[in-house]
Amino acid sequence: MTNPEARFREAVAHQRAGELDAAEAIYRELLAAHPTLLIAHHNLIATLRARADWAGAEQALRRARAVAPHDPDIAYHLGLSLLASGNYAEGWPLYEARRSVDRDRVHAPKLPFREWRGEPVTSLLVWPEQGFGDQIMFARYVPLLKARGIEVTLVCRPGLETLLAPLGVTVIPAEGQAKLPACDAWVLMGSLPLRFGTTLDTIPDGLWLKGRAGRAGRDGEGGGQGTDGQGIGLVTRGRPTHPNDANRSLPKPIEADLFNLPGAVSLHPEDTGAKDFAETAEIVRRLERVITVDTAVAHLAGALGKPVWILLPAAGTDWRWLRGRSDSPWYPSATLFRQPTPGDWWAVVDEVRGRLGA
Repeated sequence: MTNPEARFREAVAHQRAGELDAAEAIYRELLAAHPTLLIAHHNLIATLRARADWAGAEQALRRARAVAPHDPDIAYHLGLSLLASGNYAEGWPLYEARRSVDRDRVHAPKLPFREWRGEPVTSLLVWPEQGFGDQIMFARYVPLLKARGIEVTLVCRPGLETLLAPLGVTVIPAEGQAKLPACDAWVLMGSLPLRFGTTLDTIPDGLWLKGRAGRAGRDGEGGGQGTDGQGIGLVTRGRPTHPNDANRSLPKPIEADLFNLPGAVSLHPEDTGAKDFAETAEIVRRLERVITVDTAVAHLAGALGKPVWILLPAAGTDWRWLRGRSDSPWYPSATLFRQPTPGDWWAVVDEVRGRLGA
């Protein structure tokens, strides 16, 4: 090939212009001549993903991994692709590469005791990672640890400690420096599915909050556990610093349209006055359903067993919602509403309104 640098620049120009067929053709041409050109592998994968060619992207990731087997970014993204397709047996081990990637790295703790690999232990420290939603989702594994007779210390981000208290373990809210007890071993929360060999058929029960009276229930001011409440709780935006927030949070016109639904109320803490997730849970318990973008409240409602409609973007969809499904094996009360094309939230709103008869 003559002047591969010029051809690469040409492919990048096509990719930026949205001319994905032309970009793909040139990247494949480059890789046929220069199979170890890693940046061309990365760009080809991104091009295939932009076209929602998930099978092609997975194949490209496997070829890139064969060329660079020790590249953590390739391993991590192949792991995410496999998890999104439901191939958990192969995906979980590769998901461990999240500790080594350059962007959004998960930092393992530096503790004077070993990491847990699933062997028998008497005491275990469970370390938090990623966002609030991840910690709510992975908390379902704590009862499995207790069932093994393990004394569990669960570290969490502040704001979750009261919500997690019903798990019946030691809960330590911490950010930065914290005094932690000595344990036999520690484990990252996101590594628990790997340690338990989780498949689509063996996902643990995620309804660990259902049936819990909660603070309001104990005070006699609510806390009902049924799904016959009134009102629709809405969450229309997430944390602005989230890497996919531009895609997952709703534009203002879409947000305004949803708040015009009969019985719609905001679940944003600045509107409810909730000081933590336990207080938000008490509000959710009294609602008929929750409609939310992909935020921690989706996991909260799912763990409560509350009917929750989760609005998902077409771009950057999180692995845990899988592909092409309107249900979730992680939360039986969830219904997924997906953008048909990137940015098309109106189609999602129309589907929601149609389901509500609004």
